Amino acid sequence: MTCASTVQGQRLPVIDITDPRFALPADADAITALFASYVADERRRARVPTFITRMILALASRRAPLLRSVVSARSGFLDGLSTYLLKLGPDNLPPPFNSEIDRRFAASPHVVSMRLKLQQVAHLQTRALVSELDADGTAPLHLINLGGGTAIDTLNTLILLNQLRRQALAARNITISVLDIDRDGPQFGAAALRALCAHGSALEGLRVRFVHYPYDWNEPACLAGIVENAIMSGAIVAASSEGGLFEYGTDAAVLANLRALCPRVHGQKIVVTGSVTRDDEARRRSISAHSFALVPRGLAGIEALASRAGFSVERAETTPLSDQVLLLPVDPTAPRLPSCNG
Repeated sequence: MTCASTVQGQRLPVIDITDPRFALPADADAITALFASYVADERRRARVPTFITRMILALASRRAPLLRSVVSARSGFLDGLSTYLLKLGPDNLPPPFNSEIDRRFAASPHVVSMRLKLQQVAHLQTRALVSELDADGTAPLHLINLGGGTAIDTLNTLILLNQLRRQALAARNITISVLDIDRDGPQFGAAALRALCAHGSALEGLRVRFVHYPYDWNEPACLAGIVENAIMSGAIVAASSEGGLFEYGTDAAVLANLRALCPRVHGQKIVVTGSVTRDDEARRRSISAHSFALVPRGLAGIEALASRAGFSVERAETTPLSDQVLLLPVDPTAPRLPSCNG
């Protein structure tokens, strides 16, 4: 198993969704079972008064650092490294995060949904980029990650693409631009990339540059500049925001960032993928019981914002927590992928 170190010196496994130790079943039966498990879990929670639930969590978290990171999250957000730890899965947690309480927490439907969300975003972006790589065998590839902390979804997109189009990737320069207010998450992401590019690892031989930009998505000028420079260089451009902008940003922020990503040149196609918090009763009830600043805009909400910015929702995958979407610029001359917005 490939590992990398955080800035604090903690060694963590690098998530590779092509590895059976990290991969989750994503067929229709598995999704249905996950929804049923999530709903049953939420119904059990609803029978317990909120103040008692919080008291129990506070007591349990004293002996469970992973659970404690969620219970004590500040400002309505979970930091990048804590989010990453949740996505490792119960069998891959390193000490001191592998207590019985933390392992049970990591196996809960809520956390499994977070892991599946990562997997779905990476597959959606990979599917869209394969045709772009086939169409232009020498153009640079520029992957932009918005508020993604460690950018592990972007790294897994590269892993998937490298399995499908290794020669096409090896022939070009690749840049990963991570735009995030957090520093520790991107620092681990850069270390994870170095480990993946080492001899015998999943991205061995690729030329990949990892750049972190401190970023406030309410001020998207930095993003617009990165996109413009990438397009001017002739790069294939793709952006993702798994667990970031579309889930926590205001409508104004989402619209402004999508407009910064919308190509100014007719025929240019920028692939955008991300997760959108679901807008159903169970999800809204769950959000109201916690302190996270999630915006349950659902598919209808992101479709409306995307349309205003010049994009359309081409595909969507779902988990109990969120819908994962692929957005493409609206271009009547471009071939369209089959839609499955359901």
